[in-house]
Amino acid sequence: MANRYDIAIAGGGLSGSLIALMLADRRPDLSIALVEAGPAIGGNHVWSFFATDIAEENRTLVEGLAAARWNGGYDVRFPAYRRTLSTPYRSIPSENLAEAVAKALPAGAIHTGRAVTALDPEGIDMADGSRIEAGGVIDARGLTREMLADLDGGWQKFAGVMLRLATPHKITRPIVMDATVQQKDGYRFVYVLPFSADEVFVEDTYYSDTRSLDAETLFARIDDYAQGRGWTVVEKTRKETGVLPVVTGGDFARFRSHGVSGVAKAGVRAGLFQPLTSYSMPDAVRLASAIADADAHDSASLAALTEAHAAAHWRTGGFYRMLARMLFGAAQGRDRYKVLQRFYALDEALVERFYAGNSTLFDKLRVLAGKPPVPVLKAASVLAGFGAPGPLRGKK
Repeated sequence: MANRYDIAIAGGGLSGSLIALMLADRRPDLSIALVEAGPAIGGNHVWSFFATDIAEENRTLVEGLAAARWNGGYDVRFPAYRRTLSTPYRSIPSENLAEAVAKALPAGAIHTGRAVTALDPEGIDMADGSRIEAGGVIDARGLTREMLADLDGGWQKFAGVMLRLATPHKITRPIVMDATVQQKDGYRFVYVLPFSADEVFVEDTYYSDTRSLDAETLFARIDDYAQGRGWTVVEKTRKETGVLPVVTGGDFARFRSHGVSGVAKAGVRAGLFQPLTSYSMPDAVRLASAIADADAHDSASLAALTEAHAAAHWRTGGFYRMLARMLFGAAQGRDRYKVLQRFYALDEALVERFYAGNSTLFDKLRVLAGKPPVPVLKAASVLAGFGAPGPLRGKK
């Protein structure tokens, strides 16, 4: 049947697309449909990650999506010091993801520009009145306002621009955090990716108490940053913006109760991102791999698998939520950079495990040891529940 598939995925962002790619690679016997409300799979994004974030068995597929690979490490810059870390870094633009999905799935299996109006364990209904029937249904769409209301915390917001320059920029490695810039609206840093000798992606990022994003102001600050580096910009080939939750706590049971019973949740809809960094790539790959390797792919089995996966992720994320509470509740906005400045002075392997969400007990003890970069009494008050960030929904 033309509209009958083994698995139907609602949401063609990072998580939904990776699930489709993993299934196509490891389970070519299964038919897959991917439904995306936007005009293209992946939207307009650049996803970046450390090579060590991805388990060895998943690296071939994920590495194949990268448009840029930096094996010489990356830099961080803070007012007190600068450091080069040796961990390889990768970037995947959305067009690479879309191209890979188009090659992996047969014609007619990808449905873009089609909003989902309802889904159930047996299929997906779309706004144009059509329906896709499936034995297994996965909801990989974004977070809703109702889901955000069940989470506490702040926001990471950003604007990024790809700049083509008149002359070579001479940057050889990514600058993952340049916090030497003027601190505004919380913790601010600039992120720089040298895609070619004369092409560089620059992103202005803020750990902020509010979700409001003045994109034009951020784009203007990127222009100022480029001017300060002595660059002459001849073309801007892509722009993107985003606002991501930084989670300090919340009611996970209530968060997970949203949605349709018996339908699996994936990606940010399942809460699968690092609470402090809002970083979703490692978790998206891990879940995609788990789904592809599962013995059963009916809706009930997929829902049970993803529920257990998300619950385990929430449990192990307690340490990162605590650090997020310290960042937002115990540090003044202009001084938040000191938390990251201290963190990046620690052992490089610890930093790698932190970003991958695999911090060991020793890592956690090491992060907490020594003089804290925030006032001690304020930190104790926040950890006791006083002055901690509140629900995300009400923040403008």
